[in-house]
Amino acid sequence: MVLTATEGSNPSLSAAKAPATKRGAFFVMPESERTIRVIITNRKALHEYEVLQRFEAGIVLVGTEVKSLRAGKVSLADTYAMFSSRQTDELWLLGLHIAPYDFGNRENHEPLRKRKLLLQAHELRKLREGIEEKGLTVIPLSVYFSGPYVKVELGLMRGKKLYDKRASTKEREIKRDLQRRTSDDDH
Repeated sequence: MVLTATEGSNPSLSAAKAPATKRGAFFVMPESERTIRVIITNRKALHEYEVLQRFEAGIVLVGTEVKSLRAGKVSLADTYAMFSSRQTDELWLLGLHIAPYDFGNRENHEPLRKRKLLLQAHELRKLREGIEEKGLTVIPLSVYFSGPYVKVELGLMRGKKLYDKRASTKEREIKRDLQRRTSDDDH
């Protein structure tokens, strides 16, 4: 909920906060005020693939899926995104495992069902061009709450060769050693 100044209140408080906009029957918070809480990150994807471009997408979920996400019962292993056909601009997330909600009833969800991703039209065009022309793949990097909404960070990725993986591991180890040495010198 966004607080706005009313008569008799402190006007300096309202200047710092952006007003909420009314869309239909809902008040929408500005993106800058949403709190972000990461549910899960895909570290294996960052090791196996090189990220060329990142996108933020909404995801269509049912109620029990959101409750399972709040409990952290999700797995990104072997998850990827693809278009349903060449004619449609619908991007689907496949392989995302959201465990059934413990207290769900007959309305509980299917754990591995395909889920629709919500992106802008120009972002969908960029992803389709990358997949079809350049042979890239779309993999989720993280799933997180942005305010009350569940978002997925997608990466347009290219697979790394074995020598690329070795080089990135070596760079990471060098940085870690330098950090240790500087912290040891400070003490």
